[in-house]
Amino acid sequence: MCAKKMRSLSLIAIILVFQLPLKLAATDTLRIGAIPDQNPEKLNRLYKLLSDELSKDLDIPVRYLPVSNYTAAVTAFRTGSIDLVWFGGLTGVQARLQRPGAVVLAQRDIDTKFRSVFIANTQSGIPALMKQEDLRMLIGKRFTFGSESSTSGRLMPQYFLQEVGVKLTQFKGRSPGFSGSHDATIALVQSGSYEAGVLNEQVWKSNLKQGRVNPNKVRVIWRTPIYSDYHWLAQPNLDKRFGKGFTTSIQKTLIGFNKKSKETKKILNLFGAKRFIKASEKQYDKIEKIGRSIGKIN
Repeated sequence: MCAKKMRSLSLIAIILVFQLPLKLAATDTLRIGAIPDQNPEKLNRLYKLLSDELSKDLDIPVRYLPVSNYTAAVTAFRTGSIDLVWFGGLTGVQARLQRPGAVVLAQRDIDTKFRSVFIANTQSGIPALMKQEDLRMLIGKRFTFGSESSTSGRLMPQYFLQEVGVKLTQFKGRSPGFSGSHDATIALVQSGSYEAGVLNEQVWKSNLKQGRVNPNKVRVIWRTPIYSDYHWLAQPNLDKRFGKGFTTSIQKTLIGFNKKSKETKKILNLFGAKRFIKASEKQYDKIEKIGRSIGKIN
């Protein structure tokens, strides 16, 4: 082979080597995650559908990476292991503070006026509570929150309890339980393991509708005032990885979901919402303030 041809082949090889990283970047995978607030079977079904839809709309591979608990979701976001996460209000604030530049993208229509529900086992003797001050009736009862880092299953309920002078040390055993998820809270109160508990209202309604709640054994005794909760949080470097404007494209895609599409209708139904809307950091200022006051944010 002549020297000229050898030089040409070497030049081609060098060009291919330098082009390889660009090609790999073009096929980079968007990794999504979520706090494990419900049973894994439902979450796997929901985020498989969502991953497929985002992959189609954004024209990139999208992969759902489940995590073991709320703290793991925050850690995975902080270390950059997950790019886009469905957080609760508290975990979203925690993750954003640990990852400067992270972007609050969207929330569900129901997240602007979210509520928690306090529930009780029907054999507990706890009546329906007519006003917030009646939460004092829970003193001395076996009581469980959800996850320790849950906004609707711990943070805001604890805030409403403290507003009327109920301390955590006043529950039976001198401390509350932490079930780990909203579904688990229902199961524990329904079984009588705990006399009362508190959880996300949307999850309560979903379980009730699906026949997973026995109203003869457990019922709602009080609904909290409204607050802002869940939202999508994106890593600050997505435009650098996927191209200018990519973060905005994700936001537009989520907000563009509607029930006219068979696929997005399933996704929105599983999220318990009619649509996604824009969200902002300012909506979670109160969550941050309360989180700091009870030691969940340093």
